[in-house]
Amino acid sequence: MKILIALIFLVPFLNGISQKGDSAFIRSIYDEALLRGEAHENLRSLCKDIGARITGSASADMAIFWSEKLFEKYNFDKVYLQKIRVPHWERGTKESAWFINKKGKIKKLNVLALGGSVPSDGLISSGIIEFKTLEELKKASPKKVKGKIVFLNEKMNAHLINTFKAYGQCYPIRRNGASEASKLGAKAIIIRSLALPVDEHPHTGSLHYQEGIKKIPAAAISTMDADFLSNTLNKSIRGKKNAQTINLELNCRLFSDKDSYNVIAEMKGKLKPEEVITFGGHLDSWDTGEGAHDDGAGVIHCLEALRILKELNYKPIHTLRLVFFMNEENGNRGGEDYASIAFANGEKQIAALESDRGGFAPRGFSCDGTDLQIKFLKQFESLFAPYELHVFEKGYGGVDIGPLKKHYKNIPLFGFVPDSQRYFDFHHSPNDVFENVNKRELELGAASISSLLYLLDLNL
Repeated sequence: MKILIALIFLVPFLNGISQKGDSAFIRSIYDEALLRGEAHENLRSLCKDIGARITGSASADMAIFWSEKLFEKYNFDKVYLQKIRVPHWERGTKESAWFINKKGKIKKLNVLALGGSVPSDGLISSGIIEFKTLEELKKASPKKVKGKIVFLNEKMNAHLINTFKAYGQCYPIRRNGASEASKLGAKAIIIRSLALPVDEHPHTGSLHYQEGIKKIPAAAISTMDADFLSNTLNKSIRGKKNAQTINLELNCRLFSDKDSYNVIAEMKGKLKPEEVITFGGHLDSWDTGEGAHDDGAGVIHCLEALRILKELNYKPIHTLRLVFFMNEENGNRGGEDYASIAFANGEKQIAALESDRGGFAPRGFSCDGTDLQIKFLKQFESLFAPYELHVFEKGYGGVDIGPLKKHYKNIPLFGFVPDSQRYFDFHHSPNDVFENVNKRELELGAASISSLLYLLDLNL
C-alpha cells in the first residue's frame, strides 16, 4: 500500500518523463499483435484440436498438455504445472425434454443439464408450473408445487446497458433455483437460459445444492422454448386446461475428485524477481460448444500478451507469471489453490490481472482495489486513448484471481473489460465456438492486456 500511495504522487512526474517512450512501445505492442499476431491461430487450435474442456475430462487433460507444450515452444523462462484436486462431473448421454399438451401434441425442447445436477434416474413425467422470478417461487404454496416440475422463467434485464449486470441479477435462478423448488416438493426444475437473445441455444452453468435439501434434477431450456412454454401455459390457464406435462431425462454423474493442474509460465524479473504480477484466465470450459469466448479468448489473450513482450525483447522488472487456471466453471479450485500456495510459499504478489469476459473489442480495465489504486490505473488512460479504450474504473477483477485477496489484502486486481453486448449470446452454450470470435477484436484485446502488463511492471 505504501508503494501505491507513493506512486499516486510519482506517476504524473514519471509520465512526464516516459510517456513518449511508453507510447512508442505500446504502439509496437499493437503492431506485433495486429501484423504478426499468433492469438487467432492459437485459439483455433485450442478450440478445434482440443475442443470443450470441462474439468476432470480427457479433453481438459489434453488442454493441459497442449498448453504446457505451447509455453515451452515460446521458450519462456520457466514453465511448470501446479497440481490441484478438482471435481469431476459428467453430463452423460445427451439430455432430453419434451412438452406434451392436453391433446397429446409433442414438442421437443432444447435443453442442457445444469452443471452439477443429479440425474433423473430415467424418464420423469410431471405437470409443470411457471414462476416469473425466484422470489415468486420462494413465496409459493407447497400445495401448488409438490410433485410438479418447476419452470423458472426469469428474463435477463434488457434495460441494463452492461449485460454482466443483467446476468448478475438473474444468476440466482440458476444457482439457487433447484434447492428453492425442492423445498416446496418439486420433482425437478427447468430454468430459462441466462441469455438475452431469443434463440434455440440452451445455456448451461453450475448450480448450488443447499446442504440438507433434497437434490432434484435441474436443466436450462433455450430462451425460444421458454417463450413458447410461457405463452402456451398462459393460454391454458385462461382456457382452464391444466393437463400440460414435461417429460425429462438427465443422465448426469458425479465422480470422485481427481488430480488436475494449473499451467504456468514466467518471465523472470530482472530487478525485483521476488515480486510477482499474476495474470491469466481459465483453461477449463463447459462441455458444450468449444469454450471459445469463455474462456479460450481469455487464456489466449494472456498468452499472446506475454509472447509479445518476449518478442519485443522486453526485460521485466518484476516476475510476470502467466497462469492458465483449471476449474473456474464449477469450483474455482485452480484459483483457490494458486492463491493458497503462493501465500504458503511466502511469495510477494503485488498485482493480478484476468481476462474472462470474452474476445470482443476492448473497452478498458476495471480495478478491484482502493480509491488510490483506481487513481493509479486512471493514470494510464491517455496512453490507451489512441486505441479507443475509455473504461478505467472501480470494478471486478475476476473469479480466478479473486482468492488472492484473502491472503494479500491490499493487492489490486485488474479485470479486462471488452464490449459486453454479445457475450451472453454465446456464454455456456453450444454456440460458443471459434467461428464466433472476431480475429481483429481478439488481437486488440491481447495488445491491450500486454500494454497494461508493461505499464504495471514499469510503475509498480
